[in-house]
Amino acid sequence: MINNLIAKSYMDKKLAELLNPILEDLGFEMVRVRLSNGNPSTLQIMADRLDGQIGVDELAEINTSVGTILDVEDPIPENYTLEISSPGIDRPLTRKKDFDSFQGFEAKVETTELIDGRRRFRGVLAGLNNDEVLINLEEGTIGLKFTWLSDARLVLSDDLIKKMLKKNTKAGILNEENFDEIETQLENNEE
Repeated sequence: MINNLIAKSYMDKKLAELLNPILEDLGFEMVRVRLSNGNPSTLQIMADRLDGQIGVDELAEINTSVGTILDVEDPIPENYTLEISSPGIDRPLTRKKDFDSFQGFEAKVETTELIDGRRRFRGVLAGLNNDEVLINLEEGTIGLKFTWLSDARLVLSDDLIKKMLKKNTKAGILNEENFDEIETQLENNEE
């Protein structure tokens, strides 16, 4: 289902509806679609595997398939650059399942309307309760309706990096044997 976190503007939604079936057929999920203004404009599509792991070769596969559909359908009248990417470590949270998957990690969340005098919240994700995203703040746990959210993103932290590295290693995407060993060289007076 395409929601406002995945696609904000009318054009973003139109593109998401066109491209989402292509991604699903390839075995991927749409995380976000944004057409930004510029000269040229940039069409950014973030995708992920159902298991949350995506590699460079898979991004190239998406680029080829999406590029072909965009060439045929020609939904964007002006010149644009196509950018296909993974969501990254400090990823946007755009689907309900993201709030469960990253429970226990810090996030920044914004709402469309003022909630108790504020739109921005920063706290530790505490999962979902029906249609509410739960966030532990300093003043206590609050629930924000998923439909109230206008933006949500993980906050980069050491714990988040460790989790993602462990997940990528377990999935076989990251293999430490492929990296050179790091040697630390001490200066003469530190030996």
